[in-house]
Amino acid sequence: MADQSIFRITKELSDLQKNSDLSLAVACRDIDVRNVKALIIGPHETPYEFGFFEFAFKFNKDYPRKSPQVTAQTTNGGRCRFNPNIYANGRVCLSILGTWRGERGEEWSAAQGLESILLSIQSLMSSNPYENEPGFEDANEPSDKKNQKDYVQKIRHETLRISVIQRLEEYLGIGIDGSITKPEVSKDDYDLDMDVMDDESALPFEPFKDLCKRRFLWYYDSYLAAVQKGKDEVKDGQAFTRMPFEGSSNTMEGKFNYTELERRLRNIKRALDAETVGWATEGLDAKTKESTVAVNLQRQYEQVVESFKRTDTAHNLELVDGNPFEWILTYIGKPMTNLDGGLFKIRLYFSPRFPEEQPRIKFDTRLFHHRIAADGTPCYFAPLSRREDAKSHIEAIIEALEEEHPPYDPRTLVNPEAFKLYWGSPEDRKVYSRRLRRSVQQSMEDL
Repeated sequence: MADQSIFRITKELSDLQKNSDLSLAVACRDIDVRNVKALIIGPHETPYEFGFFEFAFKFNKDYPRKSPQVTAQTTNGGRCRFNPNIYANGRVCLSILGTWRGERGEEWSAAQGLESILLSIQSLMSSNPYENEPGFEDANEPSDKKNQKDYVQKIRHETLRISVIQRLEEYLGIGIDGSITKPEVSKDDYDLDMDVMDDESALPFEPFKDLCKRRFLWYYDSYLAAVQKGKDEVKDGQAFTRMPFEGSSNTMEGKFNYTELERRLRNIKRALDAETVGWATEGLDAKTKESTVAVNLQRQYEQVVESFKRTDTAHNLELVDGNPFEWILTYIGKPMTNLDGGLFKIRLYFSPRFPEEQPRIKFDTRLFHHRIAADGTPCYFAPLSRREDAKSHIEAIIEALEEEHPPYDPRTLVNPEAFKLYWGSPEDRKVYSRRLRRSVQQSMEDL
């Protein structure tokens, strides 16, 4: 039974990691598959939008006959209740987990699993989470309507403050004022004997650090838009309204300060940009020492260049000052498309810890495109099975640029202005195409 349980958990983890759901992520230590960490990225058009919410799953030996134990980790140290069904102490109230009394047929069954639990939790993160509290879903009193609006507003504020800003500040080792408070911890920082160094459990397990950093760059403009929306609705210093269902130790207390959140968001963005550029400097040192990563990236660069020659590709690739950790791709716009005639320089930064830290990409040449953020950060998906293959990142970037009929997916909303035009009315789409063409023409004029 125990072996069946391990096999089931391992398969579910593998299936989730292989799929293309951009809002869910799971991970565990190789030595302990019964303890799983999961990340849910808040859904679009909700107060949870693009927040990073972490949960801990503990699977017992009776799984899947019995459901796992699930605990919310994003609670600001047990001080914040993010949902009527997600308590400040980490309790997640769901009928399928046996933590809430539901209707007949809503209880746990062996046919359910890790993904179905995550999707159920994600469904709680709705545009009006006030309705999740039993007894309040049909309330129509004026005071209740006001509470619903107030509840959305404070969740939006705390999603930004706790799930995004605090998390990224901790990852980057920066204080509220933007100062460096501590360096990031890595295996090399541990002054331990080799036996302990090789013990995974001696190191902090933060499997979503790189993902959250990259997604922050994707969603940065959306975070700023949420701040602006908040500023338009409430004043700094205004206290949160306590909801009827919030208890003294199970609540979301605080005051609005969107001006402060904006300042901290901008500090994080500057720190991430500096970290990215710093990879190139670190890389030169790694190259001098002929590190494994440096040698690997140099070989991959040469292979991609050779591949371009064999396929007679018009695109060009070169290293910046011979540094294998910083590449420049010159992309030639695809003929007979809106990109035709464009010439775009795209900078690829590789970490000395590649592939654990994935590349960060920046368009040096400005391009108005629904998959490219205002600062030049592209939204693309390299296959997980080829995450260590630099060429797969280049191919994925080009595919994102050239995709003719992309499906509507708000998880790719990295340029709010372009995204709104692209998926708007026929007239909006025409405006989008004109602005795209104008930026393509400008790319040639800037040479």
